[in-house]
Amino acid sequence: MKIVVTGAAGFIGSHLVDRLLREGHQVVGIDALLREDWRHVQFANLANALQDANFIWIRKNMLEVELEPIAADADIVFHHAAIAGVRQSWGSEFGQYMDANIRATHRLLEACKHGQLRKFVYASSSSVYGGSEGAVSEDAPLQPVSPYGMSKLAGEHLVRMYYLTYGVPATSLRYFTVYGPRQRPDMAFHKFFKAVLEGRSLPVYGDGSQTRDFTYVADVVEANLQVMKLQKHGNVFNIGGIERASVLDILQLMQELTDRDVRIEYLPKQAGDPDHTRADLSAAREKLGYIPQIGLRAGLAEEWNYIRQLYA
Repeated sequence: MKIVVTGAAGFIGSHLVDRLLREGHQVVGIDALLREDWRHVQFANLANALQDANFIWIRKNMLEVELEPIAADADIVFHHAAIAGVRQSWGSEFGQYMDANIRATHRLLEACKHGQLRKFVYASSSSVYGGSEGAVSEDAPLQPVSPYGMSKLAGEHLVRMYYLTYGVPATSLRYFTVYGPRQRPDMAFHKFFKAVLEGRSLPVYGDGSQTRDFTYVADVVEANLQVMKLQKHGNVFNIGGIERASVLDILQLMQELTDRDVRIEYLPKQAGDPDHTRADLSAAREKLGYIPQIGLRAGLAEEWNYIRQLYA
């Protein structure tokens, strides 16, 4: 099949590209590498794909590339291109979130509305819920507490509109705190491990008691492949992991895995950071057969190996 992956050089997108190529698909990856300071990481993410004859890389901005010819004969579209991150979405930076998360999604859906797609998969976020002490199901109130969460929810609304109006065969996946090799340099575990490697203090916002449902990237990729085969459309699924833990729990585990001292620099809690997140996976388990496989200790060990190699 011909499969389009936007955000192909990114954290999740690059893992998905590699998996699709291993399964023999033709993959068109779209990624402009907008962050110059991250390009060495993103080129490394695409290293395997660029050696595969079944991979085509379109290095253009989603707001500039001609999407209609790309989507016209595509079988599947995975839309992972976005600007992520809660803390940077406030203030003057929000215009970038509008462009990358809302306008680009709208352009892609316009290009797909008259095609012959089998599936359009939209990468959403648990940030659409805000936060919750207990496990949230897909029908829980959607109350984002950051501009980033709002932008992802707006993308979900666009996806549903194009399903209802034009029959775009879409499904949205709400990811819960994904981690693992190839994490972006601005993501917490990447920053934590790099600080440990360099003997610096780790920045922790708040008191570290906040908890997350942590999801290993390979489990997220598996969920994408499962939903690719789903014949029903217009739906949404939570994609979470095996374990929930606090930030302090994670730091203790990192100290054990690295066998190095972990020094913490406590910083003020940031606007838009929920205290707790937790996924109810009942729907994904029942309708996709999604069962996460990788626990925190094994997943963090893989990320630590990646960080050491990246900064060797």
